[in-house]
Amino acid sequence: MKTKLYCIIICFSLLNCKPDTDSTCHKNTLKVIATAYNSLAYQTSSNPNITAFGDSLKPGLRYIAVSRDLIDSGLVHNTEVKIEGFDSLYMVKDKMNRRYKNRIDIYMGNDVKKAKKWGKKKLTIEYCILAKDSISN
Repeated sequence: MKTKLYCIIICFSLLNCKPDTDSTCHKNTLKVIATAYNSLAYQTSSNPNITAFGDSLKPGLRYIAVSRDLIDSGLVHNTEVKIEGFDSLYMVKDKMNRRYKNRIDIYMGNDVKKAKKWGKKKLTIEYCILAKDSISN
């Protein structure tokens, strides 16, 4: 059991999942619309530093929000995501309003100018999802 958990942790942290050889997770790639957001009340809620999952936001963190349809695609809370054009991994820590589909929102602290400059882009993301048979074991 500890070995299986250790393998899952490694898979998620390195994003080196290969469907042919790794039975615990599968690398998944999606094309999404990417926007940016800030932890400011007018963009989020009356408590802009708390995500919809209950996590705390602080400038400098590499977090993303996902549209709720992507949660069904395996982008669940705390999933690590490789975003095209970025060197670092980002973590799913927030979910977007139900009106958005096939979309991620990249957290950019309080830097509104940076978020506006980012704008809206179509790009590819990669992440690992657990194989269904490994969840039941």
